[in-house]
Amino acid sequence: MFATLLHYRRILIDTCTRLDWLGPLVLRVFFGYFWLETGWARLHHLDAAVARFAGWNLPFPEWSAPLSTCVEFLGGGLLMLGLFTRFTSGVMTFNMIVAIGFVAIKNVSGFDDFIELDEFFYILIFFWLFLAGPGKISLDHWVTRRLEIFDGRASRH
Repeated sequence: MFATLLHYRRILIDTCTRLDWLGPLVLRVFFGYFWLETGWARLHHLDAAVARFAGWNLPFPEWSAPLSTCVEFLGGGLLMLGLFTRFTSGVMTFNMIVAIGFVAIKNVSGFDDFIELDEFFYILIFFWLFLAGPGKISLDHWVTRRLEIFDGRASRH
């Protein structure tokens, strides 16, 4: 029985290893879509976004609201494509840090409240994407492979 469990464990591990491209792809596409959709909605109601930013006492709301909205929209699209993933994750993380620092922190009274912030959760996802990269099914991976071939280096990816 133990040998059977070890056999199925090996099959599961081998299957997961062969599908290691799937996790980053699914996360990027759905998380990216979330941001693309959010940014798209704000772009179509930019006056309301500016008013909301002003109500939150964010500096220069007529400038910061469109900037944040464009970061969300373009960042979401880039994440879905897996293009400039690490850079985009860094920019989106900064956007979330600003959201926490100017808006969400007002409702935080302790560590539990902080780690339950949506923005903190988003930062964790962006952090993972920054460290792990976009995965094999991405434009970043494709471009890197083409540049390696162009540069004459053999790729092991």
